[in-house]
This record gives sequence, structure tokens and C-alpha cells, in this order.
Amino acid sequence: MATAQAQQCRRKFLHYFPEGFADSKYVDWERQYKADAHERWEEGLNRRTFHELLDAEQFAEVAARAIRIESRTNLLFSFEKMALRDAVKPARGARLFAEGLYAFLHGRGGDQQRFTEWVNTVDRLPRRQTRVLTWPVVTVFGFIAQPDRHIFLKPNVTRTAASRYGFPFEYHSRPDWPVYESLLDFAALVRRDLRDLRPRDLIDLQSFIWVQGSEEYAGRSFRPMLTTRLRAAPSKVA
Repeated sequence: MATAQAQQCRRKFLHYFPEGFADSKYVDWERQYKADAHERWEEGLNRRTFHELLDAEQFAEVAARAIRIESRTNLLFSFEKMALRDAVKPARGARLFAEGLYAFLHGRGGDQQRFTEWVNTVDRLPRRQTRVLTWPVVTVFGFIAQPDRHIFLKPNVTRTAASRYGFPFEYHSRPDWPVYESLLDFAALVRRDLRDLRPRDLIDLQSFIWVQGSEEYAGRSFRPMLTTRLRAAPSKVA
């Protein structure tokens, strides 16, 4: 049985989206742009296409496609987008990114090994000014490419959501496997608690977490947010 804190979070979500994950407003505000990004990934960087580009040593093209797909979302901060673009401009950076991302998504080894190697790859990318190794950068491409398997981490929002849900989220700022595994455990608990609402994938679970932790959803009191910004669909900047 879900805890009292979890039930309160559920009520908050249903306050904004009475039909749950099937609510048209939910799809419009939270799900569709993420699902669209995944569809674009499947069109332009599916496993076969990705492999063919690597075989042809088209590393810059891989990086350009990945960044172009992400750029049509508002998942990353502008400074993270810029740092990533700068990191893959040199040929060395593009190759590191392309080969490392393929290994993360489609390589051998268990989840822990692949995630750890991906973190190490991002840490080795060329840095101009702003650091590239942030939780959003490390998790955004897995989330877009494989939302049945990977989740996106916005630190402040996720920590707030976990606290409100009563989940002991194990967090520190440098990306590593224990934190990511803790987030996946949080998402798995949310999935079990909301199984009657039929979450489709980690897009739905990440969106539920976002609603709990984002200031755009009026916090604990469920006060209606009578702003054009929220009614037009909140931007993901926390």
C-alpha cells in the first residue's frame, strides 16, 4: 500500500491532470514533446543507423543529430546545451561522444558498467568554459533514445520530489551509478504505486516526478497557477 506521502503526491498529480497519464492536458504539457524527441531519435539515430554512421566514421554527424534532436526539447539548460556543442566541435570530442554514446545505449556489459563508462566519456569531453559533466547532460540522451530503460535527472526537482514522496533518494552532484540506480528505484516505486494509472514508460514516471518537485506546479498547496506560462505548458528549467 502506498504511504500517506505517496498518496498526497498522487492527489497533486490528479489535481492537475484528472485523467492521469491519459489526460489530454498532461500529454500536451508534459509527455508529447518528449515522445516526439524519441520518435525523431528512432528516425535519425536508431541502432542500425547509428552503427552505420560509426562504421563510416561519421562521428560529427552522430553528434550533430543527437544535439539537434535534444535542442528541440527544453530538457537542458541553455548553458548545458552550449557546453555540449562546444565539446563535440573538435574531431576528438565528436568521436568520444559518438562512440561512448553508442556503447552506453547498445554496447556490451551490464547497466552499471555501461553507465559508468558513459559518465567517464562525458567527463573526458573537451571543455571550453562551462563543465559538460552534469546530471542532465549525462542522462538526457539515454532518456530520449530509450525511455523504456533510462530516465532523466534534474537534480533540484528530483530531490524535492523524492523528499515529498518520502523516498530516500541517494544524491550527490557528481554523476555516478549509485545515484542513478537510486533514481531508477524511485521510478520503480512510483510505477508500482501508480500501476492503476498505467504509466507507459519512464517518460510518464519522470513527468510525475517533475510535477511533484517543480515550482511550476504550485508546490504542496495545489494553488491554481493562473499564469499564461503554465496554462501554455510549463518550461523545464528547474
